[in-house]
Order: sequence, then C-alpha cells, then structure tokens
Amino acid sequence: MSANGVLIAGAGIGGLTAALALGRRGIDVTLFEQAEKLEEAGAGIQLSPNATRVLVALGLAERLSAVIVEPSAIRVRSAPSGRELVTMRLGAATLQRYGAPYWVVHRADLQKVLIEAIAEHPRITLTLGATVDDFTIGPTGVSAGVSFPPLDGRPADAAPDSRNGMDRHGRGISLRQGGAGRADYRAAALIGADGLWSRLHALLLGERTTPRFAGRNAFRAIIPAKQLSPPEREPTVNLWIGPDGHLVHYPVRAGAAVNIVAACGGRSPSSGWNTRVGRDEVLERFPAAGWAAARQLLAAPEHWQKWPLYDREPSTSWGQGPVTLLGDAAHPMLPFLAQGAAMAIEDAVVLARELARSPVDCAAALRSYESERRPRTARVQREARRNDFSYHLRQPAAFIRDAIMQALGGERLLAQYDWIYQWRP
Repeated sequence: MSANGVLIAGAGIGGLTAALALGRRGIDVTLFEQAEKLEEAGAGIQLSPNATRVLVALGLAERLSAVIVEPSAIRVRSAPSGRELVTMRLGAATLQRYGAPYWVVHRADLQKVLIEAIAEHPRITLTLGATVDDFTIGPTGVSAGVSFPPLDGRPADAAPDSRNGMDRHGRGISLRQGGAGRADYRAAALIGADGLWSRLHALLLGERTTPRFAGRNAFRAIIPAKQLSPPEREPTVNLWIGPDGHLVHYPVRAGAAVNIVAACGGRSPSSGWNTRVGRDEVLERFPAAGWAAARQLLAAPEHWQKWPLYDREPSTSWGQGPVTLLGDAAHPMLPFLAQGAAMAIEDAVVLARELARSPVDCAAALRSYESERRPRTARVQREARRNDFSYHLRQPAAFIRDAIMQALGGERLLAQYDWIYQWRP
C-alpha cells in the first residue's frame, strides 16, 4: 500500500468499521463525512453473531458492554391475538452455537464507540463537513474531488463544538476550517460507503441499479423503558407479525430505553428520512381488527419518525480499478432479516483483509473483495424480500405460516439462519 493510503466516503457504521479495520492492519485512512455533526441519529439495530465477532476482534467489546443489551431470546408473536408462536433462545445458547454473542444497541451508541476508537488511532483521519463528489482513476491510484459547503454561516476561525463526547479536534477527528471550497485528494484506493443514495455508486454504475421503493414505510421510536410494563421491557427481541405489517421492539442503552419499529404498506414513500408523525397516524395504519393485541404498545410513544424502505436489485459489479463500494452503497436491503448493519461490518473486515494481502495491486484486492462479498449479500437481499412477503400475509395464508413456525419450533427455526450467523472473516 502506498503512503497515500485509502480514502473512504461516508462515516456510517460501514465506513467507520472499514476505517478501523484498515488502520489496525497498518493502512493509512482518510475518512470524509458530509455531515458537520455526528448526531444521535437513527434507531436500534440488531447485531447477530456474524457482526459481533468482528466487533470483538476489533477490540470494541469492553466499550460496547456499557451500552448493549444481550437478549435472551427472539420471540415471535401473532399481532391479532398476542399469542406466542415460537421462541428462539439466544444468550448462552448463541455463544454455544455460534461462538459469538447476539447484541442489540442504539445505532448512535455503536457509532460513538467506533468514533472513539478511530480518534485514538494514529493512522486514521476523519474530516466532517466534507463530501466526495467525483473521482479520477490514474496509473498509480485515484484522485478524489472533495467539496466543502459553507459551515452554517460560521466564520472561518469559528471553533466547532463537540457533541456526545466526540471531540472533532482530538486525535484525528476534525471539522475542516474555512468557507466553501474544493480540494483533490490522492490515494491508492477509494471506498464508497456513502449510503443508499451513494454519489460514488452513481458515478461507478450509473442508473443500472436504481433504488427500489419497497411499497412500505416504517415508523420508529425510542422511549424510556419505565414507560412500559415489565414484560414489554424484558431483554428479548419481540417480533409481532400481522396483516400487511409487523412490529419489532427490544431494549437498548443497557436497558434504559426501548426501541420500537413498526412497518406497514404504503403506496408512496414518505417525503423524508425522518418525518415526524404523531401516534394517531401510526394507530390508523395498524387498526384494531388485525392488531388488537399490539395497539397498547403502539400507543406508547407520543411521537414517531417515519421513513421509507428501499433496496436494490443485486448488482453484478461494485467497482472499477482502485474504487469500490461498501454497505448500503453496494447492497441496500430491507430490514426484515436485521442484517443491514451486519453486512456492512462484514464488508469492512473483508475489504481490509484483501487490501492488506495485496498492497501493491489495490484493483486486484478490491475485485477479490467484491467476488467474495457479492454472492452473500445478494442472498441476504433476496431473503429479506422473502420475509417481507411472509411476515405480512393475510388469512388464510397467515394461519398456514403460523402453523409451520410452531411445528418447526425455536431451535429448528433458528437453524435456518446458521448460514448467516456462522460466518467468519
């Protein structure tokens, strides 16, 4: 790897994990994030053993222990009746079966832990308020054009604030100074981890794989655990399945809060990624006729955030030369397998391994990374779509689905996910 190292566009979970994995392999990383502040955005995420074993290997277990919850089970319930259909044991059973834990965590808490680890690493620089918007491939690497929009009217010498303990001036994390501008950065490789509407994806692949609205919107809320009854805040992942929708809830923030996500059909996407709505709109989408047992939980949050669900058809190409994609930029998927973050984390560690193996031929390293990751992520994308169908069946098909789940039982149902959870880098 040349002294110029690797550039990464996007400081989401995938980009941050990739930066840390590369830095730990002795590779210099410059990470750009268009947001000027790393805020407490997002909702809870599930980290299955295929993801947690990577985070443990990166040395993050102790830091994460203060914010994660290790659920004892995944419990599937009927939304109309509240009846328990099947329970998949986690906890000690997960460690025994997969050799790694199953965690649930608030996305912002995971992001903060990754940021703290990056801030301490001498080979990683994270710059906020910077967008990678084009690139040129040359004979010895890649040149990326980075734009810097105005900083909310602040003068060039204004000191940026810090938030949630993430010091943007400390140890490799900075908010670039000055007004609007543009600069070119040269490196051995460029990684696009800039999300669903990735600028680098559009430059690499054009409109061949446009994001597809899934015909569903989701509502999410985080509420204090004390607002719920003891059964509703137990350390379990609860999945309620009903007609044309489903509901998931589990504790986060070491049990101090509960994450609730409710997905339902929608003819058109909501107007933004975090549209604020009240409980009446949510209750209207989940009528008592099919959701009687779950409506008390749905009524608990006063306000929700509404966002549209998208994915893409699996792509046969992610990159060109020393440029590739990672996470949602490469393979956005529906949340019905709870694997979006996990796939980005897997991508990150495989990418770092391949670049470390072939430091003088980054293009070959990235093609090797892509050839390993594409079949697996495509399968997860397809399986998530299948769950979109099976979770939301109406009667009488829902009766058959429920009977099959009960006949399988928790252990055999969990075994159907062995191919996901047993993965090791």
